[in-house]
Amino acid sequence: MIGKISQVMGPVVDVDFDGYLPVINEAIEVKVNLEGSEHRLVLEVAAHLGDGRVRTIAMDMSEGLVRGMDATATGAPIKVPVGEKVLGRIFNVIGETIDGGEQVSDAPEWSIHRAPPALVDQSTTTEMFETGIKVVDLLAPYAKGGKVGLFGGAGVGKTVIIMELIHNVAHGHDGLSVFAGVGERTREGNDLYYEMKESNVLDKVALCYGQMSEPPGARNRIALTGITMAEYFRDEKGLDVLMFIDNIFRFAQSGSEMSALLGRIPSAVGYQPTLAREMGALQDRITSTKTGSITSVQAVYVPADDLTDPAPASVFAHLDATTVLNRKIAEKGIYPAVDPLDSTSRLLDPQILGEEHYGVARGVQQTLQKYKDLQDIIAILGMDELSEDDKNVVERARKIEKFLSQPFFVAEVFTGAPGKYVKLEDTIAGFKGILAGDYDYMSENSFYMVGSMDEAIAKHEKNTKK
Repeated sequence: MIGKISQVMGPVVDVDFDGYLPVINEAIEVKVNLEGSEHRLVLEVAAHLGDGRVRTIAMDMSEGLVRGMDATATGAPIKVPVGEKVLGRIFNVIGETIDGGEQVSDAPEWSIHRAPPALVDQSTTTEMFETGIKVVDLLAPYAKGGKVGLFGGAGVGKTVIIMELIHNVAHGHDGLSVFAGVGERTREGNDLYYEMKESNVLDKVALCYGQMSEPPGARNRIALTGITMAEYFRDEKGLDVLMFIDNIFRFAQSGSEMSALLGRIPSAVGYQPTLAREMGALQDRITSTKTGSITSVQAVYVPADDLTDPAPASVFAHLDATTVLNRKIAEKGIYPAVDPLDSTSRLLDPQILGEEHYGVARGVQQTLQKYKDLQDIIAILGMDELSEDDKNVVERARKIEKFLSQPFFVAEVFTGAPGKYVKLEDTIAGFKGILAGDYDYMSENSFYMVGSMDEAIAKHEKNTKK
């Protein structure tokens, strides 16, 4: 059905239809001539204004639009390609490839607006998702089909952890990943693509980008595009998929811009009145079913470091685990710079992980906390003033700190050290031994940047022979 554009206000476009009324979220296509080439612009219906007029949000820049232009209702929501053909490619919000290669053809197409799995289809068991990263698996384990918040400032290694997880899922679990760049810097998207290419993980990941430079419609809906691609692998192929969203705050921010453009009365702090529902609708689609799972890692930007801001606060309600990166740990040269005392997980429970894992994790946290408490005394009086027990705690805590570091596969190019994937049982055994004092004879440097405890012992023997 063809309608006519009646008004253009930046990213908001009104279209008149006669004898047909497109439904909410229906896609409307307009052919725009820009600099001599024809360009397909997709509008998404956001409101009915009456008398056959609908108000839409443009999924790209609205340059070149004029009143009276033809707009074709497609009779369906935005659809994007899914399946094996999307792997190794970069897509925009409407499912077009933007990596300079051929467009994806003859692949199944799914609507980006999908209902979450029915409660009867969802998995009720809580299962740990092994990442191969020691500090994460031991102290803040991820849940299969769960949601993880990745908190950290600029330059402390959020993207490196995301890339390592993609690598480990591809090689350790033979699994697939989907990355959605939501309102982040275009340069970062470019860097990520080439780094993945160099690390040989590109064929196991689909990339979707709606970057900072794009209108709010594209930045908001790109998260749905990414989730739709992940849902195909979960529902049709029965796989455990890893879904990365960088940055989930921008999803809320773009929703707020769209709400303002549509003239809705704002709610707290100027956010859209529908913030909790929109966040819930997105997060509910990320879950485990009886056939497969989507586990998501979401980078969370906290505006002005205010955790009570409605956007990050609406994300917290959905998270199963938080991985907090700390600049002070990065400054010590310990990578990944995960804060072992600040990171949390609802899986850290003896009934889920078993008594041994839980006991070792809590022991490690207690030892590190005691070391933190003793640091003032050490700074003022020195180590000699401590009791024998406290000296042991400090020495073991320093070994634990060093042993929490790990060489990454994706950083091999920069460090020259081969990456390590550490199995959960090796991680638990290693830290259990440190806590029990089995490795008190080894210097703390033996524990730095190694994988399992066997490597630390080999490093110690090599150093003592010199």
